[in-house]
Amino acid sequence: MPPRSDATELLLAWSNGDESAFDKLVPLVYHELRALAQRYMRHERPDHTLQATALVNEAYVRLIDVNRIQWQNRAHFLAVAAQTMRRILVEFARQRHRQKRGGDAVRVRIDDVTEIAQDASADLVVLSDALSALATFDTRMSQVVELRFFGGLSVEETAGVLNVSPETVMRDWKTAKAWLLRELSPSQLR
Repeated sequence: MPPRSDATELLLAWSNGDESAFDKLVPLVYHELRALAQRYMRHERPDHTLQATALVNEAYVRLIDVNRIQWQNRAHFLAVAAQTMRRILVEFARQRHRQKRGGDAVRVRIDDVTEIAQDASADLVVLSDALSALATFDTRMSQVVELRFFGGLSVEETAGVLNVSPETVMRDWKTAKAWLLRELSPSQLR
């Protein structure tokens, strides 16, 4: 893996208007983007039509269209990429739930109804809604969850992205987890 400073230099060049820097950056961070996508896809249903590669590609398309962000470093880029991937999956889940009922209907005996589990994509939508609610009263806590849980960033990397101390990240992380556990009661999740 190339030094992280190479990725940071390319991010800074891209922030300063060098369009070719993004094309040079992607091969440097592709492995990490793919790992993020695979982490997301492990939580999706097995027959999901998106695969990790398609998720990376969709994130790439969206990231290239991002209006000039003042990138701080590689961790900041990966955090934004993780957020983008989460949004793609949430949009996909919302779209799937909007489709007319019965499109993928399977004949089931009435005795088997209790064994049918709810779709995991519904959980992603509920979690996304809970994170949005958390952000309304504490944006940083919501960002900590997004960076740590979805982005896979360490405490130190999260602290660097948010420009706070690692202790603050840990405090926000613990409080946010407790809040989310309360909000995401078993009645809302499967």
